[in-house]
Amino acid sequence: MNLICKSAGAIAALLLAPAAGAALIVFEAAGTNAAAITPTRDDFRAAVGGGINAGANGSFGGLRREINWDGVPNGFADASALPADFFNVNSPRGAVFSTPGAGFLVSANAGQSAPILFGFANEFAAFSAQRLFTAVSSNITDVSFFVPGTTTAATTSAFAAIFVDVEVANQTTMEFFDESGSSIFARAVLAGGNQGLSFLGAVAGAGERISRVRLTSGLNTIVANGVLGNPNDDVVVMDDFLYAEPRRAVSEPAGIALAGLGLLGGLLGLRRRRQDA
Repeated sequence: MNLICKSAGAIAALLLAPAAGAALIVFEAAGTNAAAITPTRDDFRAAVGGGINAGANGSFGGLRREINWDGVPNGFADASALPADFFNVNSPRGAVFSTPGAGFLVSANAGQSAPILFGFANEFAAFSAQRLFTAVSSNITDVSFFVPGTTTAATTSAFAAIFVDVEVANQTTMEFFDESGSSIFARAVLAGGNQGLSFLGAVAGAGERISRVRLTSGLNTIVANGVLGNPNDDVVVMDDFLYAEPRRAVSEPAGIALAGLGLLGGLLGLRRRRQDA
C-alpha cells in the first residue's frame, strides 16, 4: 500500500516538473543594405515553412505569417496612429501590439502629408519599401498572439523582426515569453550601422511555445514625425515581422496536472481493487 502511494506521488511530481528544453535556433545578420540580411531572412522562412507567395492576410500556406507594413492604408499611417489590433482585426494575422508609450506609428509613403521615414530620411532605410513601424514615446513593443481574427489566445513557435539603424551594440533586444510569463529566450540584435538593417529571429527547437515577444528598440524614442525623445541616444525602428502561424494556446501546466491526477486516480483505483480481492 505504501509503495503504491509513494509511486503515485512520485509520478505526479514528475509530471508536474518543468520540462527542460533545448535552446531556440537563432537566425541573425546585419549589414548596410537589404542584400546583407536577405539570405538569413530566407533561411528563417525555410525553417518555419510555407511558400514564397503570400496569401490573404500575409499567410504562407498556413505555416507562416508576415507583416511588412506596406499594406497599411494611408489613413492608418503617419500622422495617424496605427490601432494596436490592426493585424488581428483589420488584417487578421493574429498579432496584437502593446507599449508603455503613446501608441504606434507606421511611416508615411511618398506623397502623403507627413514626411517619409518618420521625418528621418538620413537615419532610416526600408527593407521592404516604403513603410516602417515604431512605438510612440517608448522604445518597447510587445507582440501578443491570437488565433487570427479572434480573441482566442494563441502561441507561436517562431518569430523574427528586421530592425533599422541599430548603431550601438546591446541596446536593441528581443525576448520571448511562454504562457506562464517566463522568459525563454533573450538576445541582443546585431548592429547594422547608420541606415543599416539587422535581422534577428528564433525557431523553437524543442517544442517551446511563445506567447509574447518584447522588442526593445535602442534607447531613444520617436515622439512624432521629426521629433525624438532626446538628441543623443540611438533611435531604432522596425520593418518586417515574420512568425509561425499562431495556434490556440493550451495551458500546459493545467493539462499536465490533469494528466497526473488521472494517473493518480488510476493507481488508487488499482489499490482499492487489490484490497477488495
